[in-house]
Amino acid sequence: MRIPSIAAGALAAALLFPASAFAATDLSMWYHGAGNEVEKKIITGIIDDFNKSQSDFDIKLEQFPQAAYNDSVTAAAAAGKLPDIIDMDGPVMPSWAWAGYLAPLEVPPATYAKFLPGTIGKWNGKVYSIGLWDAAVSMVTRKSILNDNGIRIPTLDKPWTADEFDAALVKLQATGKFESVLDLGTAWKGEWYPYAFSPFLQSFGGDIEDRSTYKTAEGALNGPAAVKFGTWWQSLFARKLAAPISQSPADRDSGLINGKYAISWNGNWAALGVIDKFKDDTLFLPAPDFGKGPKIGAASWQFGVSATSAHKDGANAFIKFALQDKYLTAFSDGIGLIPATPEAAKVSKNYSPGGPMEVFYALSAKQALIRPVTAGYPVAAKVFEKSLTDIANGSDVQKTLDGAVDEINADIKKNKDYGN
Repeated sequence: MRIPSIAAGALAAALLFPASAFAATDLSMWYHGAGNEVEKKIITGIIDDFNKSQSDFDIKLEQFPQAAYNDSVTAAAAAGKLPDIIDMDGPVMPSWAWAGYLAPLEVPPATYAKFLPGTIGKWNGKVYSIGLWDAAVSMVTRKSILNDNGIRIPTLDKPWTADEFDAALVKLQATGKFESVLDLGTAWKGEWYPYAFSPFLQSFGGDIEDRSTYKTAEGALNGPAAVKFGTWWQSLFARKLAAPISQSPADRDSGLINGKYAISWNGNWAALGVIDKFKDDTLFLPAPDFGKGPKIGAASWQFGVSATSAHKDGANAFIKFALQDKYLTAFSDGIGLIPATPEAAKVSKNYSPGGPMEVFYALSAKQALIRPVTAGYPVAAKVFEKSLTDIANGSDVQKTLDGAVDEINADIKKNKDYGN
């Protein structure tokens, strides 16, 4: 039988180019971890596994230094050149979703049903990003320091009260053994301030913005609770209980280990070095309760899909693939962060039952509060940082907070409430 010319051409093509020879579609992925070889090895391992697991898509990774990453994404969005898969810091997600950078994820909710709340990036009722880990902050100190000074060791169920915490700081200062009793990490600027310090404000009963509407900071950032927080914050520096606001990065990195500080407010990413130094004498303590319950920050880096991706199905398929427990554990074991699920934590080196950092999973699960979920957050965060710096340096608490509210509210109004 004579084969029609079109069919003959197709048959010839099939013989010359078998199905395996057709190239997979390339998907671009941006990541913030340039320079971290351990992180790079893990993320490229996930990508290699995904690429080998199917033949439709091939992920191509491009890494950026974290300090320049957000600016790179913003510039790419303006030029219409966003990648298919975007890595993002959790609190920045609403701003990028509002600006049209991101598409809602199309990953089955059952896939991330057991994930820690802080790893799910949700805005206006839709999930836009998911993280493979979270981070938690604790009061880091030594059992011997507290026991030698008759200071109660707080627990997750019974944290220090505001009065207990203050009394402990004063008592430790009186020993004369420490250059500063409390290391707050003020050498770190930018996102550290809202991540690490707004939970104190929230425990007092205030907040960066009014979360009921996200249309104002009035009352939340300058009401009685916020003023009480600001007064307490200022007193830490006035009484020289806390390391200076101008703390050096070197002191932040090694002050606790070198005996310069008694207590350090620091994250699980820095915990292994302390454990290595102090062994079983190490304590990771919950945040104090300043009246409205103890709080710590939540939401770390997460993955999302760009709104301009021509292959959202492939991008979503990769994110779903990356959510497997074995990858959550790999990141935890490699860089010390908190696995997103209890199953991944149980088999991890540091967060398994009895593990040296097990407490951080409980802290993240029970005390964590995400930063304000609004597209205006990046501006509010910078205003908050400047206000805390000014207050620490002695500016009037009420006037400073009133000014911060005016600045945040002006930005919200200018941007028509950011879609809230």
